[in-house]
Amino acid sequence: REVVQLMKEKLKNRLIQYCKINTHSDEKSNTVPSTKIQFDLAKLLLEECKAIGLKDVSMDKNGIVTALLPSNIDKKVPTIGFIAHMDTADFNSENVKPRVIENYDGKDIVLNEDKNIVTTVEKFPNLKNHLGKTLIVTDGTTLLGADDKAGIATIMTDMETMINDPSIKHGDIKIGFTPDEEIGRG
Repeated sequence: REVVQLMKEKLKNRLIQYCKINTHSDEKSNTVPSTKIQFDLAKLLLEECKAIGLKDVSMDKNGIVTALLPSNIDKKVPTIGFIAHMDTADFNSENVKPRVIENYDGKDIVLNEDKNIVTTVEKFPNLKNHLGKTLIVTDGTTLLGADDKAGIATIMTDMETMINDPSIKHGDIKIGFTPDEEIGRG
């Protein structure tokens, strides 16, 4: 139970950290990645992959980060891969202020009191499906950028968990983080 709680805390902290990094893409750009700011998250992920102990960690000239979690079993099994994209849609994603709502009560969520930005249950009835859960929201003036930074946070937390717990048996696992998915080039 303590291990699960620790994993949830690491996952939440990673997601918040990644969401604070502006990585919007730009469909009008001819470069890859379409914005240089995507390298900010790519470089962080490169160093984080090394720090947690992944192997064959690299980043190419286009900001694609790849790494390997080597097999810890004796028999040959297929390699699996996990990928997620680093960019957010080309909307305001500067100065993102993620906020954690613990034990969501099923009511409207005031994102920004000063600007009267509210996510209402009437407009988003699926919020009721998350009663009692932990939600991470923005202040309503920016994107949160959780698509697909939640995927990155999950992959990184899973890799770190498997590295730290060799009783979790697995074949080779390759991971990749790409730019520009939001504009169809990832």
